[in-house]
Amino acid sequence: MQREIIRPGYLNSVKMEFLSARLLRIRKLAIKILFGMSTLFSLTAGLLAGATSGMALPYNTAILQGIDKVTARVSTIRAPINTVIQFGALEIVVRHCDKRLPEELPESSAFLEISEVRQSETAVNLFKGWMLASSPALSALEHPVYDILVLNCGGNLVDEARAFQTPIKQFEKDIKSPSLQKLLDKINNQN
Repeated sequence: MQREIIRPGYLNSVKMEFLSARLLRIRKLAIKILFGMSTLFSLTAGLLAGATSGMALPYNTAILQGIDKVTARVSTIRAPINTVIQFGALEIVVRHCDKRLPEELPESSAFLEISEVRQSETAVNLFKGWMLASSPALSALEHPVYDILVLNCGGNLVDEARAFQTPIKQFEKDIKSPSLQKLLDKINNQN
């Protein structure tokens, strides 16, 4: 096929239709390519942003970082769940610690209760809530001397079924009412 050189003022209607059809095909192809690239980009961004289940596993120990601003002492604290930990004048109790699955974006969170205890005074509750390892300023302890941060969750996994199940047999010896005893026997026979 021989190419024609188009000179100014030489275009007739047939050549104009041919050129406009060609430009239209090029535009449609460019739109398809751009649409495909944007779809691919949005899918990739969704996967990278952690568009997964967001499931977290409970652990029995929280790894915290305590900072004494006066002495510039930084301490790593291993706090088992439901155990009172003393850090300076603070008492820290970790109620729950979650860590995401390894294939997801890393995130650890812990539910903490922090109170300040001074001699001959009652304890003052300073903080009660969730702290996130990735965003410590989102929910932080506000104290002039101490900072507490969540670093990670560690130890062993907590079996949630066992952790939240109330053992009924331990209450059997304290029951003196026959109707309650019958109810407990019925519950134990179902298990």
